[in-house]
Amino acid sequence: MAQKSIAIDAEVLAGKRFEYQEDMSLVDDLDLMELTPGRDLNWLEDIHLLEEDGIPAVFDRNSNAFLKIYFEIPEGREDEIARKVLMKHLISGNSYGIQLKERHCKFHQVELGPWVADSKSVGDDYTPPALEGWEPPAH
Repeated sequence: MAQKSIAIDAEVLAGKRFEYQEDMSLVDDLDLMELTPGRDLNWLEDIHLLEEDGIPAVFDRNSNAFLKIYFEIPEGREDEIARKVLMKHLISGNSYGIQLKERHCKFHQVELGPWVADSKSVGDDYTPPALEGWEPPAH
């Protein structure tokens, strides 16, 4: 019998868990100020440590999925660590929403966001997908 799922986790979309979900040392040295364009952390203030299926998690808006965190989070650093895990996920290009940009982005933007210097641009030559042999109805 198929398992019913209400929410989709980032690891389900990717088909794997990412190392930074299991090892705090891979995110602990990230400098959130350095990664934030214009030194404006306001958008990160909305990012909080949440819980999904009883496991600490952060929500990735790009793919509408939870990114679970499997390591022990030091007390008092919950939101900081959630923000660092999310940023590592985004700058690594592992967010499913970012992976869809190249094919589906309809306007010019930086693929990995303003956090990554020299990230390639996408959306400059969007062509809508078409089914072979299908023609739109005449109006």
